[in-house]
Amino acid sequence: MSIVNQKDIDKLFKKDKHFKQIYDAYGHPPNWARQEGFTSLSKIILEQQVSLASANAHFLRLNSYITDFIPRNILLLSDEEMRSCQISRQKTKYLRALSTALINNELDIENLKNLDEAIIREQLTGIKGIGHWTADIYLMFCLQAKDIFPIGDIAILNTIRELYNVTNRDEILALAEKWKPLRSLASYFLWHHYLKKRNREAPEYS
Repeated sequence: MSIVNQKDIDKLFKKDKHFKQIYDAYGHPPNWARQEGFTSLSKIILEQQVSLASANAHFLRLNSYITDFIPRNILLLSDEEMRSCQISRQKTKYLRALSTALINNELDIENLKNLDEAIIREQLTGIKGIGHWTADIYLMFCLQAKDIFPIGDIAILNTIRELYNVTNRDEILALAEKWKPLRSLASYFLWHHYLKKRNREAPEYS
């Protein structure tokens, strides 16, 4: 079942009235599903600490430079070629670390959907450049995990501070506890509010 469905939306409304208010103002959020695999995880790495528009532009440039977006082709690129595709030195290291892990069978990305969340998170964060935010986004968007709360996401934190009387991390985590086991859906609503309030278009993923 996808993260955004009416049955779970109704359950979330009973847990917290703020989500009903977001729904009344803006409707339900899109179901931001993304395909599993190397390409999506690479895109999420590129999205770290930059706008989605910038990350997408960098990905498109890199993707157009190589014949196929596969780990082997990433490792064939020189530092200069990566820079010409607007990939920073840091993210070049991260993409290479991911590519190497896949080629060396240190990560079986196709099998992640069959593992427990804690094991998925451990395997992903064991790769240089993949922290908890990147793992959270992959779990939510690509694997459709239903109870993820991305505490490291700035848009989520800003929206919570706008809507609730909370000021620190512990208070935010305590607030999110009441949304279990639907914290992914709650996060989708918070992103939806963030974008709509700022008149920004929701991202589309393939």
